[in-house]
Amino acid sequence: MTVTIVGSQLGDEGKGGVVDLYGDAVDVVVRYQGGDNAGHTVVHGEETYKLSLIPSGAVRGKVGVLGNGCVVNPETLFEELDALAERGLDPDVRVAERAHVIMPYHRVLDGIEEDAKEGLAAGTTKRGIGPTYEDKAGRRGIRIGDLLDPDTLRERLEYVVPQKRALAEEVFGVETDERFDVGSLYETYREYGERLEGMTVDCGTYLADRIDDGDEVMLEGAQGTSIDIDHGIYPYVTSSNPTAGGACVGSGLGPTVVGDGEVIGVVKAYLSRVGTGPLPTELGGVKGQTPGYDPAGTPAEQEELATYIRDEGGEYGTVTGRPRRVGWLDVPMLRHAARTSGFTGLAVNHLDVLAGLPEVRVGHAYELDGERRLTMPPTTERWGECEAVLRTFEGWPDVDWAEVAAEGYGAIPENARAYLEYLEEELGAPVYAVGVGPGRDETVVVENPLE
Repeated sequence: MTVTIVGSQLGDEGKGGVVDLYGDAVDVVVRYQGGDNAGHTVVHGEETYKLSLIPSGAVRGKVGVLGNGCVVNPETLFEELDALAERGLDPDVRVAERAHVIMPYHRVLDGIEEDAKEGLAAGTTKRGIGPTYEDKAGRRGIRIGDLLDPDTLRERLEYVVPQKRALAEEVFGVETDERFDVGSLYETYREYGERLEGMTVDCGTYLADRIDDGDEVMLEGAQGTSIDIDHGIYPYVTSSNPTAGGACVGSGLGPTVVGDGEVIGVVKAYLSRVGTGPLPTELGGVKGQTPGYDPAGTPAEQEELATYIRDEGGEYGTVTGRPRRVGWLDVPMLRHAARTSGFTGLAVNHLDVLAGLPEVRVGHAYELDGERRLTMPPTTERWGECEAVLRTFEGWPDVDWAEVAAEGYGAIPENARAYLEYLEEELGAPVYAVGVGPGRDETVVVENPLE
């Protein structure tokens, strides 16, 4: 059986915690897209692990697989493995030979190109993710399997590196260094290839064999639906498919295998994001990210509420430390996500962050050209013209959330349950879990799809 974990918003929904929550019942956890821009935090007992590449299940002794849909920076991979080893962990991580390699020149070009885009900045972490996917699509990429074969690696480098050096020097006017040198790159990445010996797999075959043997497989997406390259708010998107369809392409498992399992949509109880672009339910703003942001022209109560939610929710990027923009829950966005991935269940996180507010609001619909819309329009420009139609819920008290988690769903304050039941009705899927704190034991488990 498979369980696929999908972010339903703009990333930062707490997917790693959900993977960790259900992780004991699975044997293999697979990242099916993205790279080391996908920061996630896992709290295990008294220990907190901040990872950007290794699948979340690794801290619980599960086999972690970086699927063929991922882009892999070997330097980050081995830094994280070494850091976990220093903390007494020895995770079993496999890497798909078909996954593409993030090279140093990708990171250099990512920063240059993001700065050059000006108004179209997508909020990239400048870790080379986009340029690596560009090379993959352009058939000039280097794959993990290439690092295992010295002759192939040199051949690939001799083809692509002169192109990258010319792009940096002649188009962007940047002086190049060893990051654009074939010999230097060959020596470094051949060494990575030697260390990868014994870690690599033919991903689809490996996973199919595990499933045939009766193992449970969890597929873990990075980022969220609304920054999916096909279904998101283009061009403010990532370069891969976080939606459930990406789980098939990025793992090598067929759609009937993934579709025969569970697809859990992870929802943050409010909205957050990093980067520029529209955000109809935004509260306050963030300098350099919110279009047209003017602190003097923003109501003080909105700024105070935004700051409160940001601080209570820890809304600062795991990888970058940048403050995230925050807003009320955007339900048209969630309807879009539920349709795109076919959610069979929901995990709602950070419900406790909204506790103590006199009222909680959601963007129930949009007004666009005098008409009401229940889902996102197909273009980002039209989405930016939408006005949120808000629905108000009575607030709920701040309680002992650890006690609530221990007692179960019925202990959640009544008004908060009304909020959750509204989401179930609107998205057509039951709530499986409710996060009321950062720790694994601070989650109300309503249903475990693996039991």
